[in-house]
Amino acid sequence: MRLKDKVAIVVGAGQSPGEGMGNGRATALTFAREGAKVLCVDHHLESAQETVAMITAKHGTAAAFKADVTKSADIKAMVKDAQSRWGRIDVLHNNVGVSLSGGDAELLQLTEEAFDRVVAINLKSCILAAKEVIPIMRAQGSGAIINISSMAAITNYPYVAYKATKSAMIAFTEQLAYQNAEYGIRANVILPGLMNTPMAVDTRAREWHKTRAEVEAERDSKVPLRKKMGTGWDVANAALFLASDEANFITGVTLPVDGGASVRRG
Repeated sequence: MRLKDKVAIVVGAGQSPGEGMGNGRATALTFAREGAKVLCVDHHLESAQETVAMITAKHGTAAAFKADVTKSADIKAMVKDAQSRWGRIDVLHNNVGVSLSGGDAELLQLTEEAFDRVVAINLKSCILAAKEVIPIMRAQGSGAIINISSMAAITNYPYVAYKATKSAMIAFTEQLAYQNAEYGIRANVILPGLMNTPMAVDTRAREWHKTRAEVEAERDSKVPLRKKMGTGWDVANAALFLASDEANFITGVTLPVDGGASVRRG
């Protein structure tokens, strides 16, 4: 197993309402399948508990933790829980993010409240979590941090706060990588492209008053590879590689998981 005896925190391990499998839940399940003990963190405890139930049903090891990831006290408690429960922290996977569901909009329609909300959830949470795990990983002499950005950072994405925060996440990951390489800590960032997840598809269907099938078809048509969106499992498998010892010499990398969209940045 590729993560045997490792301890992972997956932030955003629950599930948005809708069909299919989200990136965070898929990653938690994949890490556990590969032998990691997983702390499944989510603002909605019941959703995190559902993820844990899916893991334990397959004889994996996991626990649920409720946290408002925009609050430093909650992040500190999250990290303390994982360390006290299992004695170390090997992997931090930052998966939380909102756009339309957080009130994001194009520039002239964007409110200050929505902007602050998206920045806090998408970027502040990522920085706070890293701040808490880095001392533990430095003491261990090892660790892997995986941040989930988005292809929105490098493509023509219309909504301001999401694009800005996901772009900043790339820069922050690079900073983490070069400032912590001497301690044996790796930091990499994944850029999912058009994905068939509840947050990406079902949220848009609700906001745009369309059927899920209509949103799926529109998004599928924009993907170069097979004209089909990716799934949460595609992101999870990329995260598994970056978390594993197979990626031992990889740090500071920005990895698109996008069906070829980064080849065509229009």
